[in-house]
Amino acid sequence: MNNLQCEVLIIGAGPAGLAAALAAGESRQRIIMLDDNPRPGGQIWRDGPAVALPAIALRYRQAVDALDNFTLLSATKVVAQSGPQQLLYENAQGCGTIDYQRLILCCGARELLLPFPGWTLPGVTGAGGLQAQIKNGLSLQGERIIIAGTGPLLLAVADSVTKAGGKVILLAEQAPMKRLARFASGLWHWPAKVRQSLRLINRRYRPNSHVVEALGEQRLTAVRVQQGDLVRTIACDRLACGFGLVANIELAMLLGCRIENAAIAVDALQQTSVANLYAAGECTGVGGSELALAEGAIAGYAASGNIARAKALLAKRSVWQRFAAAVSQTFVLNPTLKTLGAADTFLCRCEDVTLGEIDAKTGWAAAKLHSRCGMGACQGKICATAARHLFDWPIPQPRVPLTPARLETLALLAPHPNPLPQGEGAGKVSFSGVEVICDRVDTEEECTK
Repeated sequence: MNNLQCEVLIIGAGPAGLAAALAAGESRQRIIMLDDNPRPGGQIWRDGPAVALPAIALRYRQAVDALDNFTLLSATKVVAQSGPQQLLYENAQGCGTIDYQRLILCCGARELLLPFPGWTLPGVTGAGGLQAQIKNGLSLQGERIIIAGTGPLLLAVADSVTKAGGKVILLAEQAPMKRLARFASGLWHWPAKVRQSLRLINRRYRPNSHVVEALGEQRLTAVRVQQGDLVRTIACDRLACGFGLVANIELAMLLGCRIENAAIAVDALQQTSVANLYAAGECTGVGGSELALAEGAIAGYAASGNIARAKALLAKRSVWQRFAAAVSQTFVLNPTLKTLGAADTFLCRCEDVTLGEIDAKTGWAAAKLHSRCGMGACQGKICATAARHLFDWPIPQPRVPLTPARLETLALLAPHPNPLPQGEGAGKVSFSGVEVICDRVDTEEECTK
């Protein structure tokens, strides 16, 4: 067990987290950053064997590394709140607690994946998921790739596919041409985005198009795509789908932060509704790396007491907030995408729960109880997010532990856990109100969450 203390604790090492660390580091206060990836950069600056990081990413990493009042805990996850201004963490080396005076949440976002027939076939991935695999060294030499969904991320993924040797045969964007044209005509407000869009332009880009079904027996072999009023069947080797991003707000909800529009609500200085708790980046609303950098710097300065420097960045943040609003308005999802799945289409791929087994009127808690939906390895991060969009359910309140954790870690939440149930049958182990569900328990080692 390793118990740590700091003045400023930052959760997440993406652009927002790195900017926050650099800003707070000027105060000479003790800073700890915790991130669940093996290397800093988040998803947008994900490092790997097949990655040439952009110059700005390298500058931020080098600047943060040079701080002598900064500690980075990589490949580390937050398990729970273990006390006032104290978090419980776990990594491969062990577990412990971190006491902090101010906390900055830079938890980022994750892909929204919507179910459609065949979406669980080998060869079908998330768009960002495929990009992450490419950065980790995946070669796509000679493979035919279809990219589908919505948002600027699709163009970046297509660029990564081409550089990895793949052939993009279709880039299906669900947004209609009218909205895309209006968005493009306003890009001159952000010259850097004009240059970026010209670099990423792809001749296979087709608006008003979406996937209907992925086809194949043991593996993906073709995709049915609706383009306007026409449905085409296109042979391919891979399909990468991404229907936008959703903010990671579970830790913020657990800590009592106010949530607005499915994101963490913050004031002008990035402070949440909880005292001494700030948030920045995609978890406060999806807006891209430029907005994340501005928000992270504001949060870092504000959390470390340098309010003047924080206020000096408000105008810069406003520029990128306007861009984020334009993106949001352009790539609103077509309601038709809610109806793609059939009764036998899996919603929860961890527990093999189909859409037909879910009663849309009951809500998330009842769905978990009656079907085990969301009880698998991803802890509902995929299916619960999809269900919120499909059924218009409210955001479920997260429970401790936030992620699957070892019993030795959970034991830190209370000095004396209740006795383990013995023999066959289900039981629960309680650690300060944390219930560990045991389907069959003979020994402590057989108990799994």
